[in-house]
Amino acid sequence: MELLAFLGQGFVVALEPQHLFLALVGCALGTLIGALPGLGPVNGVALMIPLTFNFSLSATAALILLVSIYYGCMYGGRISSILLNIPGDEPAMMTTLDGFPMAQQGRGGEALGLTGVASFVGALVSTIGLVLFAPMLVDFAIRFGPAEYFALFVLAFATIGGVTGGHLAKSFLAACLGLLLGTVGIDAVSSVPRYTFGWYELYDGIDFIVALVGLFAISECLVFLEDSHQGRKPTMTLGSALPGVRTAWHCRGSIGRSSVLGFIAGVLPGAGAALGSFLSYTLERRWQGARGDFGNGDPHGVAAPEAGNNAAAGGALIPMLSLGIPGSGTTAILLALLLSMNITPGPLLFENQPELVWGLVAALFIGNLMLLALNIPLVGLFARVLRAPGWFLMPMVVMVAFVGVYSLGNSAFDLYMMLAFGVLGYVLRKLEIPTVPVVLGLLLGGQMEYNLRRAMSISGGDWSIIWNSGISVGIYLFAIALLLGGLLFHWLMKRRI
Repeated sequence: MELLAFLGQGFVVALEPQHLFLALVGCALGTLIGALPGLGPVNGVALMIPLTFNFSLSATAALILLVSIYYGCMYGGRISSILLNIPGDEPAMMTTLDGFPMAQQGRGGEALGLTGVASFVGALVSTIGLVLFAPMLVDFAIRFGPAEYFALFVLAFATIGGVTGGHLAKSFLAACLGLLLGTVGIDAVSSVPRYTFGWYELYDGIDFIVALVGLFAISECLVFLEDSHQGRKPTMTLGSALPGVRTAWHCRGSIGRSSVLGFIAGVLPGAGAALGSFLSYTLERRWQGARGDFGNGDPHGVAAPEAGNNAAAGGALIPMLSLGIPGSGTTAILLALLLSMNITPGPLLFENQPELVWGLVAALFIGNLMLLALNIPLVGLFARVLRAPGWFLMPMVVMVAFVGVYSLGNSAFDLYMMLAFGVLGYVLRKLEIPTVPVVLGLLLGGQMEYNLRRAMSISGGDWSIIWNSGISVGIYLFAIALLLGGLLFHWLMKRRI
């Protein structure tokens, strides 16, 4: 009853006219920012922070605005992923695997409607979890040390074959290429430059957004040019958005499982929405087994990552508010905002400033409803992008890619890197080597290496630290089971053929 009383007080705060207006503006801006490749929630929230000071917003109002933008970006990232095969940010990368094939089949509107419902459910589950299970999940999350995080990343790479459904050897080769690219830059432990070849632009490593846009957007344009030159002109027909809402009911199991899994991944500090989206997709593919058609436009492959990444976005707020530990890059920016306003997140925040915490939680419920109301009716508007002829659409895609990448650091070097990754992606596609594991290796490899080296430093070089805890052992056993299960599944499918 006390919990409901606090939540009721939160709704009183969130329903103030100013806070409602800020939530609506944040949701609309976030959706637009999320749809632009290369920006994503981190850049979207960072861009809006100066406005909170310019308009002298209170801490509660500023947090409601920025978190609404955060949630809106998670919604918006699916738009370019499905319609153009260009992920708006790294969590939306998994949506391209089945979302873009659905668009090619004339079901782009259906895919957008499906992801709108899946995003709503995932965000709703995470917000309810934030209210009900924060103390328990925070207690579980703080048990994760460097060795446990390393085991978690081993689990992610053990299921790499489940992402693509293609040849396992090629998938692991692509993942190793991504891990190799992830070592470029200044070593975080020894501060020694690695594989930079004297280029100062590589000292910070390879920006995964640059790699992501190159591997997906530029390579897609190259494939389009090749198909057009050979007379194969890919055409897309516009589909209705209403079937997506009906499809969401048939995918309710996938949405529910992925929402819970994504929320747990979001609670783990540093894991973020990318890991929640990745694990949701891979585990759902295992769950569906031979019943699914993942990689060829399976609705379950669209619903799972969208529910997972939106649930992870809400889960990442738990360690930020309760422990003062950012659960993702975006929550790190929100943490900096609170500290700049002389507000210290942590266990005492719920006691000292309950109106801020519970007002934010109530605003999450309201903002989620706003996003659903905004996105479902506008699906038809988004899907009309498919009506544009290829000779107009592809140059626009290239222009958006160039503008988005250049805006990251105002660096021409990033543009050259994007083009290089575009050529690499084209070559990999011609060799039928999946490009998704390359980005995953680049995205997760740095944190995997960092946590391994931290664990080794703590143990004084004793390798047994990586399997000394019960959590690590459980994760390793789960990874082995998934890996062997995948190999057995492929063996049985070959025998059936």
